[in-house]
Amino acid sequence: MVLPIQQYPYSPILGWSLSRYDLFSICKRRYFFHYYPKYDREVPIRRLNRFKALTTVAMETGSIVHEVIEALLNRLRTTAEPINRPRFLTFADQAIERSLLGESFEEVVYGEVEAVRAEDLQPKVHACLENLLTSNRFRWLVEEAAPASGQWIIDPPGYGETRLGELKVYIKVDVLFPLGDLIHILDWKTGKTDPGKHRKQLVGYATWASTHFGVDPERVRPTLAYLHPAYEEVQQSFTAADLQAFAVQVRADTAEMYEYCRDIEQNIPLDKDAFPRIDDERICAQCAYRVICFPEKYRATL
Repeated sequence: MVLPIQQYPYSPILGWSLSRYDLFSICKRRYFFHYYPKYDREVPIRRLNRFKALTTVAMETGSIVHEVIEALLNRLRTTAEPINRPRFLTFADQAIERSLLGESFEEVVYGEVEAVRAEDLQPKVHACLENLLTSNRFRWLVEEAAPASGQWIIDPPGYGETRLGELKVYIKVDVLFPLGDLIHILDWKTGKTDPGKHRKQLVGYATWASTHFGVDPERVRPTLAYLHPAYEEVQQSFTAADLQAFAVQVRADTAEMYEYCRDIEQNIPLDKDAFPRIDDERICAQCAYRVICFPEKYRATL
């Protein structure tokens, strides 16, 4: 089965994604800073973009693990030779070193730590990768999926743009494996399991594959693969009715976000004051923009 990636012409109208709507739901002011920095008349866009570009130890751990697994899958396309564990982990360490050269960490900017070092990332990165290599899923990849590796789609280009009727939607999968009559989708997770998001993520992946490639949703097998503290999978299958219900929810979410646009078609927001900030220590303490909202409470070096 040949699965071409469909391309869509550019349009400025906002597109729904799970991460975008989550951010919108958590804090409207953070949502404004993240998606509409050029419309802020008080804070220079360059400063907002510096905060937007910050990473965290948790985020960078996930990024590195994804990068290394992508390289591992590309290797499986060419050889089924056993993995040399020490060399593999050395490769991961090199990815860690590269990340430390190019990223600014939120923990450093806010004075939580003096610096982020390789040894701060290595234990969890190594554990995630070791858990994958010893999993039944990796055995399946080598023994069953690899013979069809010419059809694998690893980290598809772009942002996973697709359409639900007239709506623009972004659903980015990590890797897709056509095998027989089924399409398997895996999403690697390095954080904690989140039952509240399971179904929405999984049905989103099923929607992307079904819509993008014109296949029955029951032929799609989306899986969240949690790599830490132990390997664990969450998998679910869906029907056409499930996808229709998901589309209804996406339309409702999108309509909410449209209400904060002055011009929907051009994705121009209302003034910043229309995006209220919250004052909740549990949430604000995890926000990269917290010093902008509460300069009297937080200190940052940017």
